[in-house]
Amino acid sequence: MAPLVEVENLRVTFPGPVHAVRGIGFTVERGECVAIVGESGSGKSVTARTLVGLAGPTAHVQADALRLDGRDTAGFTDRDWRRLRGRVAGLVLQDALVSLDPLNTVGQEIGEVLRVHGIGTARDRPARVAALLDAVHVPEPAERARQYPHQLSGGLRQRALIASAIAADPPLLIADEPTTALDVTVQEQLLRLLQERKAAGSALLLVSHDLAVVSSIADRVLVMHDGVIVEQGPTREVLREPRHAYTRLLLAAVPTAASRGLRLSSTEREPLPPRRSEPERIVLRAEGLHKHYGARHVVDGVSFTLGRGETLGIVGESGSGKTTVARIALGLVEPEAGAVHLGDARWSGVRERHRRPLRPRIQVIAQDPLSSFDPRYTVEKLVAEPLALRGNERRDRVVELLERVGLGPAHLRRHPRALSGGQRQRVAIARAVGPRPDVLVCDEPVSALDVSIQAQVLDLLADLQAADGTALLFISHDLGVVHHLADRVLVLHEGRIVEQGPVGDVFHRPAHDYTKALLASVPTLEPEAAR
Repeated sequence: MAPLVEVENLRVTFPGPVHAVRGIGFTVERGECVAIVGESGSGKSVTARTLVGLAGPTAHVQADALRLDGRDTAGFTDRDWRRLRGRVAGLVLQDALVSLDPLNTVGQEIGEVLRVHGIGTARDRPARVAALLDAVHVPEPAERARQYPHQLSGGLRQRALIASAIAADPPLLIADEPTTALDVTVQEQLLRLLQERKAAGSALLLVSHDLAVVSSIADRVLVMHDGVIVEQGPTREVLREPRHAYTRLLLAAVPTAASRGLRLSSTEREPLPPRRSEPERIVLRAEGLHKHYGARHVVDGVSFTLGRGETLGIVGESGSGKTTVARIALGLVEPEAGAVHLGDARWSGVRERHRRPLRPRIQVIAQDPLSSFDPRYTVEKLVAEPLALRGNERRDRVVELLERVGLGPAHLRRHPRALSGGQRQRVAIARAVGPRPDVLVCDEPVSALDVSIQAQVLDLLADLQAADGTALLFISHDLGVVHHLADRVLVLHEGRIVEQGPVGDVFHRPAHDYTKALLASVPTLEPEAAR
């Protein structure tokens, strides 16, 4: 039987010219999962979208062969592609909130796939939709079908997107970064769904920068770099015995307990500079914090301290309260009970005019700097805004800060949209460290970055922390990142701290059942252990 996907000498070019994909070839068999890994710009997402005719109107696609389920897609019209999408190949994208139509209910979204492909009647489609939602383990499927995407959690939205992709029972499912930015327990559930589809005989093409996720599900791996496949083979061989230097660099960049104290952005495993940590010198103290949203108790009696130069990790599922704790620590949300002190000064429960002179002492690095930056501002203005300087002294300080984060004067006049994701995060860090804060609140600062860019940013934070003695309050759903970076960790569940202590003790010898379940959900780079 012929492979479900056959690609020979695929080339995709955009105006510029930009050679996004440069002569690659591969196959995907029925019942097989093939993963494509690589950094942003490597061509992996362009490859996946090209397979279903969604490379974009400006893309110039050429191939010696491009066949799906025996169909030669060369010369396909828009109408031909619409017949193929959903029926032969389903597509699951990274951001379900953007991918789902906000004006349609979840049921309408899934029902449209059934209608377009002539599956069922108008009368029986609601039952089919509910059955599809039930198949992807959405609780109360009939009720969820009547809700809009914004009313669902991230995990439920992603499951609804999978239900839409499999509604017409296609033999191929293409998943482009389907688990990025999801917490580990929801990620595990989605991977289990994909495994179920594979076990039922579907083919799966997975695009991901998360090598542990790839290890847990893929049979074969294609490593892409600069538009070409630099290495491919069985998952076990590629991840355990990589031959290409680029593959080795990707694997070295994965943060784990073994990488603590070492640079991630180098295969040589160079040690990081020693930190000036003073846990006894408290720079941030939270005592008995409580916060409700409606009837929900999102923060329930949370207390912690943060010492100078120390890194405190906060982990937990979506909805555990970790981001609300971060917003209370930043003075953006007032607790209903309890107090926050910044050094010796009262930080919560005071008027903003009293808090304003202290604000330079606590800064934030957000998950998505693009949405937190004013798009009208240049890089120079973004970095300069929190500085109490003027004229040439201010500009010189901005250049100094940019150089500290690996950028330079050439970036001063650029706007955020003209920068890559990694460059934007470096600008966010330069802006945050400019006022020389005592505390940096890092709320998922690397969750949307490729593994190699993530490695560079984590190394940069470690360098800055060693040089300045800045304390980090680090919120993340990525337990590997926390294990690599943090000194101590708090585990939040339903607004409460269920476990806390040195990161090695908590992660290696967890005492609470919730912590054990959280750690058990983390995918591993060992394929056999994962399976």
